[in-house]
Amino acid sequence: MMKALFNIRELVSAYINFQRAGFLMLSILLSCNKNYDPEPKPQAYVPPTSNESVLTTKTYNREGYTLIFKNTDATFALATREKMVNTFFNVYPKLATRFNTQAPGTVTFVIDPNYSGAAYAAGTTTTYSAAWMRDHPLDTDIVTHEVMHLVQSYSSGASPGWLTEGIADYARHKYGVDNAGGGWSLPDYSSSQSYTNSYRVTARFLAWLEKNVKSTVVDELNSAIRAKSYSVDTWSQITGKTVDQLWQSYSQNPAL
Repeated sequence: MMKALFNIRELVSAYINFQRAGFLMLSILLSCNKNYDPEPKPQAYVPPTSNESVLTTKTYNREGYTLIFKNTDATFALATREKMVNTFFNVYPKLATRFNTQAPGTVTFVIDPNYSGAAYAAGTTTTYSAAWMRDHPLDTDIVTHEVMHLVQSYSSGASPGWLTEGIADYARHKYGVDNAGGGWSLPDYSSSQSYTNSYRVTARFLAWLEKNVKSTVVDELNSAIRAKSYSVDTWSQITGKTVDQLWQSYSQNPAL
C-alpha cells in the first residue's frame, strides 16, 4: 500500500515537473519571438516623387567654384535642377577664364515661384522663374546667359544695355550646352533689324564680326566696358570702322 502511494506521488511529481518544463519552454519561445513577424503587415504605398529633395538649399563644389542652389517651389523638378547645375559647371569656368578672371567664385541660384519674368542676375545671384523653368524644362542654357552677366559685372552706365545683353546672348550662342534642345538659336538677318535690338540680334552681329572682321572683337569690347572706357568710338578703335559701317557690311553679307 505504501509502495503504491509512493508510486502515485512520483507520477504526480513527474507530471507537475513536466508541466513546469513545458511552461518554461513556451515562455522562452514567446520571449524570442515577440519582435518577429514572419508575415509583416503591408504598409500604405507612398509613391516616390522627384521633388522630395528639391525643396531645400544645396551646395555644390566643383572646378574651384561653389554653387548654392535655393528652391522653395514644390513643382520644381529635380531633373531640371541637375541640368542647371551641370550647365553652370560646364560654362561658368570657361566664361570666367575668357572674360573676367576675377568673376565671383561663389554663385547662388534662386528658384522663385513669385517671379513672373524668365530670369535675372544681380550681384552674385541669378534668379529663375519657377513657372518658366516648369514650362521650359529644356531651356537650361538660360543659365549660360544669366551667369555671363555675373562674369561681366559691368559698372552702371559703362555699357549700353543692348550691348550688355548682346554679349550675354553671344556667350550663350558660343558656349551653350544644348541650345537646340531648349529651342533657342540666333535669328536670321532681317532688314528690319538694328544692332541695338539687343539679345539674339546683337549676338548674331557680334558672332559675324568675330568671324569676318576681327576674332577678338568681343573680348576687346568686354575689356573696354570693364575698364569703363567704352564709347561709340571704341568700335573704330577696335575695327577701324564705326558700328554703323560695320552693320552696313553685315547687312550686305550676313551669312555666318
